[in-house]
Amino acid sequence: MQDHIGYIPESALPVIAEVLNLSVAEVHGVVTFYHWFRRSPGGRKILRVCRAEACQAMGANALVAAAEARLGVVMHGTRADGAVTLDPVYCLGNCGCAPAVMVDDRVYGRVTPERLEEVLVAEGLA
Repeated sequence: MQDHIGYIPESALPVIAEVLNLSVAEVHGVVTFYHWFRRSPGGRKILRVCRAEACQAMGANALVAAAEARLGVVMHGTRADGAVTLDPVYCLGNCGCAPAVMVDDRVYGRVTPERLEEVLVAEGLA
């Protein structure tokens, strides 16, 4: 469902539960536990900044601050114009190239606050 409409609305939980032969509570538990599931519409582009240990050690906090300032949106938020959502992610599997970000399905490694600008330009967010 999320692949088709971009999020999982509350009204869909009973339908999903019925199709999967689960309780609504079980589906709700999964959707609210895993950070990858969205409960509301996101932006046209999703920028995820890795917040796992390797990325934290290599400067992810500065990267988050740069992304928030440059995009005009706070972590877990969507910009007012709907262009971009900024979300944390807790490991992109790119630890050897930390810090890492992901824009939609594309992963970028060794992203400094300065390199973030290049990524944003390449992704049409600058």
